[in-house]
Amino acid sequence: MSETDYVVKLMNFADMISSGAILCPSVQPETEGAHAFGVVGAVSGARRVTWIERPVPVTPQLLSMSQPVAPTQVMRFAARCQENACSHFDGRDCRLASRIVELLDPVVAALPPCTIRASCRWFRQEGAPACRRCPQVVTETLNPSELLERAATPEPKSRHLAPR
Repeated sequence: MSETDYVVKLMNFADMISSGAILCPSVQPETEGAHAFGVVGAVSGARRVTWIERPVPVTPQLLSMSQPVAPTQVMRFAARCQENACSHFDGRDCRLASRIVELLDPVVAALPPCTIRASCRWFRQEGAPACRRCPQVVTETLNPSELLERAATPEPKSRHLAPR
């Protein structure tokens, strides 16, 4: 990717945020406009996300840095919320965010320094409780806890369609 293309991606992400777009903090790296905004590491033996200072556009070079594991095991990605195209969206809310707050215990007391908070669907919907659980959410986990797996499993669409 050329330096110009990289700068254009950075500007597009900034434009998306400034336009009021709502971001999903748990997209796949292939999602249009995706940027890495966190890196997964270990804290006291548990996998936790650490936020990076500025979101980084997804490029082939960035994705190759995770080798030999999948990028989703070591990075968190954000992009425009896909709303009705997403299995977690009920027409109004993100059920993933709801289940994370409902099922998982907080892992931090203070809100983590997050560059997407103002545009984050999870924060807009669930507030600070989502942020206190967010560091434990790793998009692809090899051995998730039962609660994390329950939180991440989409409900059948018919069970959670929002009233119109």
